[in-house]
Amino acid sequence: MNDTIRSHSPRAFHIMVKPSGAVCNLDCKYCYFLSKERLYPGSAFRMPDDVLEDFTRQYIAAQRVPVVTFGWQGGEPTLMGVDFFRKAVEYQEQYRRSGMRMVNTLQTNGTLLDDEWCAFFREHNFLIGVSIDGPPTLHDAYRVDKGGHPTLDRVLAGVNLLKKHGVEFNTLTTVHAANVDHPLAVYRFLRDQVESRFMQFIPIIERDNDTGYQEGEQLTDRSVTGEQYGRFLIDIFDEWVYRDVAHVSVQLFEVALAAWLGRRPGLCVFEKTCGAAMVLEHNGDLYTCDHFVEPRCFLGNIAETPLADLAGSEQQQQFGHAKRDTLPRMCRECEVRFVCNGGCPKNRVLHTPEGEPGLNALCAGYKAFFTHIDRPMQLMANMLRAEQSPADIMLFLAQEQVELERQFKMVGRNDPCPCGSGLKFKHCHGRRQNYKPPRKSR
Repeated sequence: MNDTIRSHSPRAFHIMVKPSGAVCNLDCKYCYFLSKERLYPGSAFRMPDDVLEDFTRQYIAAQRVPVVTFGWQGGEPTLMGVDFFRKAVEYQEQYRRSGMRMVNTLQTNGTLLDDEWCAFFREHNFLIGVSIDGPPTLHDAYRVDKGGHPTLDRVLAGVNLLKKHGVEFNTLTTVHAANVDHPLAVYRFLRDQVESRFMQFIPIIERDNDTGYQEGEQLTDRSVTGEQYGRFLIDIFDEWVYRDVAHVSVQLFEVALAAWLGRRPGLCVFEKTCGAAMVLEHNGDLYTCDHFVEPRCFLGNIAETPLADLAGSEQQQQFGHAKRDTLPRMCRECEVRFVCNGGCPKNRVLHTPEGEPGLNALCAGYKAFFTHIDRPMQLMANMLRAEQSPADIMLFLAQEQVELERQFKMVGRNDPCPCGSGLKFKHCHGRRQNYKPPRKSR
């Protein structure tokens, strides 16, 4: 196959690889990918060696950047066995161009990890993402095995093996109806017991239909509302910004700080356009996006059409540009568009008050959250511009809180609250037991 790079191909793009397709040893109730098995009736759901080699060769050849990232997901990718990934690393080394560095990430439910897996991950510097939704009652509400049994104990055993072997890991937490009202319980569990130092919080917005595709406007009762998600993020942010800025990285907070610095978010959900992150099925089929593995978003098979051509195809470009071009007026004029950009297209199931379609189900939450964090984000952005550590915000806020508490002791109930909210003290901090400086709107 000709690996010549076409002029219309993107300079760099990311492929999420599903070597075992949608097959998984768990049966998480909200999983959007399990239903994709129906696309391949009778399949063994194992990526053949020739597809693995062909993909690796084409993917490396198509990248015009020094670092090439291979992202392995599922289903459950560890069902492929360690030898499959040994072969994957061998092919990467075989086709790597001079000066290129290969990076491997793998998302797992953690239940199948053992010493052999973890020794391999350590040897080849894999970054492991572990899916975990919080303490037992919250995690096990939806993350169950094929028999409906809880899984958290097995996940934690896998995490402990990663720690034992010194494997770098992060946590991916889905935010759903069972845990959305317990943000601090989730965050503190991840921070203090799992000892996660990089966290992702992914909201569940799940279409209620029989196809498993992104169609229809009805959502399942496992989904979260925008208001719920906003409160979830705000509560975690308020804990983080006062004590954990130097110790814990939260993906969404980093994305926000990049936006306040005038930089690109670096996460497809909040980019102006999308389309640079596709998904490869076990048989070499390429789709526009992990959330759109369905017939209308099928790009082609890499054995028939070069990967670079599929990535740069008119179909894929239109898919990516549609995110920006279909924004309703309400979003285009929104004061937090600079960081939100309408969110992920898969979640645009609402209508604006004017009746225009395409409003994100999480809109209210995003607006509340990004408005809430404006002041601390401005402070941290200014610290970075002054070549200071953004962690200095913790000392700044602590000193500010001491001064506010001093003023609180001197103010009358009907006086304006010293925090600057414009409310009487009795209606603001005067009725709160735990004082925290408020965030002023942008």
